[in-house]
Amino acid sequence: MKHSDPMTKNTYPRVAAVLMWLLPLLLIVPNVALDITEMSYSAWARITNVFLPLGLYLLAAAWGPRIGRKILFFIPVMVLCAFQIVLLFLYGESIIAIDMFLNVLTTNVHEAGELLINLGPAILTVLALYLPLIFAGIWAAARGARIPARVMALGRRVSVLALLIGLVSFGLAFTSPGGYRPLRQLFPANVVSNMFSAVDRSAISSAYPEASASYRFNALDADSIAADSAQIVVVVIGETSRSNHWSLGGYGRPTTPRLSSCSNLVFFPKALSESNTTHKSVPLMLSHLTASEFGDSAYVAGSIVDAFNEAGYSTAWISNQAHNHSLIDYYSQRAGHMEYICDDTIPHNETVQDTELALRLGKLIEAKPTGKLFVVLHTYGSHFNYKERYTAEDTRFTPDDDVSANSANRDQLVNAYDNSVLATDRALDSIIEVLRRSSRPSVLVYASDHGEDIFDDSRNRFLHASPSPTYYQIHVPMLVWLSDSYASVHPDCLAALEANRNKNVSSSESMFHTVASLAGISVPVLDQSLALSSRSYREPERRYLNDYDESVPLKDSGLHPEDFDKLNERHISID
Repeated sequence: MKHSDPMTKNTYPRVAAVLMWLLPLLLIVPNVALDITEMSYSAWARITNVFLPLGLYLLAAAWGPRIGRKILFFIPVMVLCAFQIVLLFLYGESIIAIDMFLNVLTTNVHEAGELLINLGPAILTVLALYLPLIFAGIWAAARGARIPARVMALGRRVSVLALLIGLVSFGLAFTSPGGYRPLRQLFPANVVSNMFSAVDRSAISSAYPEASASYRFNALDADSIAADSAQIVVVVIGETSRSNHWSLGGYGRPTTPRLSSCSNLVFFPKALSESNTTHKSVPLMLSHLTASEFGDSAYVAGSIVDAFNEAGYSTAWISNQAHNHSLIDYYSQRAGHMEYICDDTIPHNETVQDTELALRLGKLIEAKPTGKLFVVLHTYGSHFNYKERYTAEDTRFTPDDDVSANSANRDQLVNAYDNSVLATDRALDSIIEVLRRSSRPSVLVYASDHGEDIFDDSRNRFLHASPSPTYYQIHVPMLVWLSDSYASVHPDCLAALEANRNKNVSSSESMFHTVASLAGISVPVLDQSLALSSRSYREPERRYLNDYDESVPLKDSGLHPEDFDKLNERHISID
């Protein structure tokens, strides 16, 4: 290729001209993809989503001759584009949500590594799209490549035409049924807005210790039964467990054989979580707040740990998860005794099974042989990578060797996932056995924070925390176990649990109230109509806490017809 002196205006003119047109076309790839995937966009919103950014990108590319500098200027946008394409690979729809950014901030390095290793095709796609463009930009900047004046003029004319189309459709989009919200529907403006919201929300979360310091439940220990003076109350937080993969919930495989033979155990097959993200679902369970109250009060209200502290219990938090600088961390810091197993194991890069929680609980009980004890145990459950969550002892379903994120591997992924549920069954049984051996009146309440997609249908969705949920992400296992010594003096609680067994349940709403009611503590915010151990329990209105911390009816959460069909099959209310 012929070229002239670098100081002249037509240095590498053909290459520069190609890059001028290529830059906006590659930047618009996510916009085109979103127009295809987002069913809620009106026709005018789709036109706006392509032509308005395209016009702006092309105008910027054609504004001056130095194309290399402009390509490098747009690298942050390319990063957002790459993130968006990877997300579409995972979930098949939706923009990069606020919760997605928060997940990046609250996911530990080991978890992130497990996921990235299995996203090879998506990562290779975005690298193939944008790395050559970045390298070309570096080359063009170094060589002083310049766009010819006539090409720039043409580019500006085309950009003005695209902008006119985009602006007209932008105005008309507001007249569409349902209106138009550009900060939710126009890429990348929506993603930038979500990024700032995530930073703001993270800052508010980090201020929680100070903001909630004066909060009081005014909780009292109202239990007057002498036998309960050494009572143990245990909350077990599950991780990424799907109710429809528990044999206790009717699954065809024997994934919960130990719990299935456990006496005084009541499983609730119609429990739904009101969030598909850990950093919201766990605070919903461990606070008295409903989804409609969460956004306003979550960062100032106390948690169940505070309530039991006020009631005079010794409190403890033992976690098999890493610190994540979310509300969950701050809740744990209020416990009288706190252990993060990862603090011991991360330097050695060890994977610790959830059965370790039972061993540490046993030591805690031995150290506190008298008085009332409240303990939160946070499991690793079935969090991806599934094969890391169980040992050879629970490798029942095979083959389970290839668990890369690919729909072609679904059978092996499901085998590995089911083995992880078997490991959860073992872990819960071992915790119950520790409580049995203590001979103290004991209560255990378990619920998973959310479920998981495993390429279950034609949508080919995988993992959880997507901006819109699925049936598989919100249908969670929940159970209550009572020791013989507790059940013998509280037969009414066991009877009420049995009576409510097949009712619709919100794990997000019922956890706090059920635990407080079973413990016999008096707290003004206690709502017996949400306590599964109460005869006055009432089935909840189905709600969902969306990405913007808005409490919406489940029907408006973004569920697809396939999801409603699954809920209806299991006779789970959607109202």
